[in-house]
Amino acid sequence: MRIDLHTHTILSDGELTPAELVRRAMVLGHDAIAITDHVDMTNVDFVVPAILRAIDLSKDYIRTIPGVEITHVPPKQMAKVIKRAKELGAQWIVVHGETPSEPVAEGTNLAAVSNPDVDLLAHPGLITEDEMRKAVENDILIEVTGRAWHNITNGHVVNVARSAGAKMVINSDAHGPNDLMDEAKAMKVARGAGMTAKEAKDAVTKTPYDVIKKLG
Repeated sequence: MRIDLHTHTILSDGELTPAELVRRAMVLGHDAIAITDHVDMTNVDFVVPAILRAIDLSKDYIRTIPGVEITHVPPKQMAKVIKRAKELGAQWIVVHGETPSEPVAEGTNLAAVSNPDVDLLAHPGLITEDEMRKAVENDILIEVTGRAWHNITNGHVVNVARSAGAKMVINSDAHGPNDLMDEAKAMKVARGAGMTAKEAKDAVTKTPYDVIKKLG
C-alpha cells in the first residue's frame, strides 16, 4: 500500500515522462500518485494542461492525480498562481516550503498555510508553531520528505506537527527513478524522523488514502 503525493517529471525538473513515473510507481506497489511539477506564474498555463493529459494513465496503471508544486513564487503573488492552477484543472496544490537547502523566500510557509486552497506544504524546514497551527486550521497536510537535503529538518517538522496536531504524510519528492519509495522505505523515513509506530502508519497508510477519498 502506498500513495505518493509529491513527484516530478520532465514537465519540470524530473527525469521521467509521466507514463514512466507512473509505471515505476505501480511496480513498487503504489495505489495512486500525484504528479506535482514545479510551476510559477510563467509556466503554469503550459504545465497543468500537460499533466491533465496524464490522467489517462489511470485507465491502465494506477490512479494519477494532476497537481502542481508552487515553487519560489514570491509570497505576495502565491495566491494568484494557486488560483490559476486550480482554474486550469489542478486537483492537488503543493507549495514548496522553506527548506534550508534552497533560498526560499521568507514568508513562503506562512503564505502557504494561510491559503485554504493549498493541500500540502512540502519540506517546510524550520516551520514555526504558529505556522503549524495555521496549517491545522486550514486542514493542510505537512510533508515529511524522503528527499535528500530537504529531509535534514524532518525531526523538527515531526515534533512541531505532533505538538499542533497536524496531519503528516511521507512523500518522495521524486525527481528520478531511484527516488520513489515503496511502503517499507517510506516507513523507514517516518521512523527515522522520530515518528511513533502509529504516527508512521497513519502518515504512510492512512492519511494519504483519506486524501484520495476526499478527491473522489
